[in-house]
Amino acid sequence: MKRPAAPARPDIHARITQQIVSQLEAGVRPWTQPWKTKTSVSRPLRHDGTPYNGINVVLLWGEAADRGYTRSTWLTFRQALALGAHVRKGERGATVVYANQIVRDETDDTGADVQQRIPFLKAYTVFNVDQIEGLPDRYDEPETVGINPDERIARIDAFFEHCGAEVRHGGGSAYYAPGSDHVQMPPFECFETADAYYSTLGHEMTHWTRHPTRLDRDFGRQRFGDAGYAREELVAELGAAFLCADLGLALEPREDHAAYMGSWLKVLRDDKRFIVSAAAHAQRAVAWLQALQPPP
Repeated sequence: MKRPAAPARPDIHARITQQIVSQLEAGVRPWTQPWKTKTSVSRPLRHDGTPYNGINVVLLWGEAADRGYTRSTWLTFRQALALGAHVRKGERGATVVYANQIVRDETDDTGADVQQRIPFLKAYTVFNVDQIEGLPDRYDEPETVGINPDERIARIDAFFEHCGAEVRHGGGSAYYAPGSDHVQMPPFECFETADAYYSTLGHEMTHWTRHPTRLDRDFGRQRFGDAGYAREELVAELGAAFLCADLGLALEPREDHAAYMGSWLKVLRDDKRFIVSAAAHAQRAVAWLQALQPPP
């Protein structure tokens, strides 16, 4: 008797990519955080206050923006129950993932025993605290804050100064020049808000981390606008989003990035795994910049 075929494992990469593609097609950048709080971290948070990283930041920001959630903390169904709370009936959860691997013992061509490690993503479901009733007081909505857009912010200036990059000011364009290894920025006064200046600087500083002496990130870019260029731009866009969240800033959209939508969509449609990879590259870039900071 023939054994029935095992059900196919759901393709999490394809599901994630389709979610991001749908949002981009609608003109929404899902990596723009939908909230800003008085804390230094406005990434999505786990039940214990630990921030999410990588692709989960993008997934949960997108969910929050799409559903209008105003708070950044997410819990599993069981975590809510353990706190004496409950998810409201009829609420739909959001998907997050974590990396795992299957280890198989095999025999190679020489007859030696070897282990093969097969990485994969595993998904689970979380709910925003806006969907949960009966939570302890510490999960109350945080106080939102703003900044004076006409003034520089000393702590953020210090963060970028500690990175050690050469940042030149002048002209009307922002870019990273790999040949001379410097970041070019228009003067602070040319930006409409302080957030716009610092989010642009964060984008270019993410590019700065790709230098061979740092993270040595190369997607095979040959010319302006090709697939390698689009991939690096997407990494820098995500890196700026993550960095702004950690610094308590709003990611301000740049006019030139509207033109990238089409190239980002093509990259994601051609490679269903790249959005996860891009988020991982962006996470490493931000971690690199954070590691350059002096100890608290």
